[in-house]
Amino acid sequence: MESWQVVKAIRKIVRAIDLRSREVSRQTGLTIPQIVVLQGVRDLGEVTTKALSENADLSSATVVTILDKLEEKGLVERYRSVSDRRIVHARLTGRGQETAKNLPGLLHEEFEKKFADLDAGDRAQMISAIERISEMMNAHKLDAAPILMTGKVSG
Repeated sequence: MESWQVVKAIRKIVRAIDLRSREVSRQTGLTIPQIVVLQGVRDLGEVTTKALSENADLSSATVVTILDKLEEKGLVERYRSVSDRRIVHARLTGRGQETAKNLPGLLHEEFEKKFADLDAGDRAQMISAIERISEMMNAHKLDAAPILMTGKVSG
């Protein structure tokens, strides 16, 4: 039955992501969502929680919790906007910049190499197919953080 084949393939992907998440966490001391937010701060510069939330496809509440952890680790700092005190920005600290430079890939090196070796059209088609599967499963309505938390799945 085709639906069982889909479930099996997705289960293998989820398992591979879980194993990689654990490996990355052991290497860095950071969870995948923490890395995604850290990279967001790096890539977007001094940024608001809302912008980070949209960039990482995580809820604002999740991003605030992650920023709390990153701030505890001395990787980011938050400050209020001078023009509007209601707005809080985040930026990398010096330690955060160093950490962000040395982060491992979020996917297995073998996958990243094979994916990079595909031509641009094939990469776009693969991304489109994965996004379509996500949409068909209504996953686009979910906060990605629970499955990305190393070793934890919550509903």
